[in-house]
Amino acid sequence: MTSVAAALAAARAKLPASEARLLLGHVMGRPAAWLISHDDRVLDEDELLAFASLVARRAGGEPVAYLVGRREFFGREFAVSSAVLIPRPETELLVDIALKAKVGAGETARILDLGTGSGCIAVTLALEFPLAQVTAVDASAAALEVAQENAERLGATLRLLQSNWFDQLPGERFDLIVANPPYIAAADPHLAAGDLRHEPAAALSSGADGLDAIRRIIAAAPAHLTPGGQLWLEHGYDQAEAVRELLAAAGLSDIGQHRDLAGIVRVSGGRLK
Repeated sequence: MTSVAAALAAARAKLPASEARLLLGHVMGRPAAWLISHDDRVLDEDELLAFASLVARRAGGEPVAYLVGRREFFGREFAVSSAVLIPRPETELLVDIALKAKVGAGETARILDLGTGSGCIAVTLALEFPLAQVTAVDASAAALEVAQENAERLGATLRLLQSNWFDQLPGERFDLIVANPPYIAAADPHLAAGDLRHEPAAALSSGADGLDAIRRIIAAAPAHLTPGGQLWLEHGYDQAEAVRELLAAAGLSDIGQHRDLAGIVRVSGGRLK
């Protein structure tokens, strides 16, 4: 017979204690506090097997978010799968900027999220601006299914559309366009390490310098912005100057760049004159 305490002790030989508790809590449907207060509870055979499987998969490098099927973003819990990027804290900066952007008619603005993935950005903006018209696009049908699940579960109203960037939006203009596009260089060794090994490659890397998707988005954005409309993008730690130059070349003004909590310029954008 194996108790909660014994199962966690054994798992700690392979995983950090916090990850072991999270995985066991997922198996048992209990929060970490319950595990602590019920550490003498004996696991049944199914729970033991399920927990052992998750521990082995995590020890093999699979992301915890994929194993439990969720990740917190901007104070809400989002479903995730291997079809989408795992939401990251630095992307919350993009949402913060979008919420402060004075575009259109405020909460009734037309907003576009390019490459929505799990929908964490679009769903958050739709919930924070319930009167806005939010459109979210992604080239991946599997990603859109995850975004749809999150929108329905969290009660967000938005339009989801399968599109390779602006391809399925001819003639449409928006007051605010946001994107967290792929921006890692194709040969970057980080792609073969950590969680990135398991995330969708098409959502991570974009060309030799990582800027192919960003170039395409910035070049096409002016034709899809209303007068005074804004474009904001997340980008790599070493791409700030290149992105600034691309924004200027596209004719955008009032170019701004924002640092994340680590002090890295992570989000850049501008306004259509």
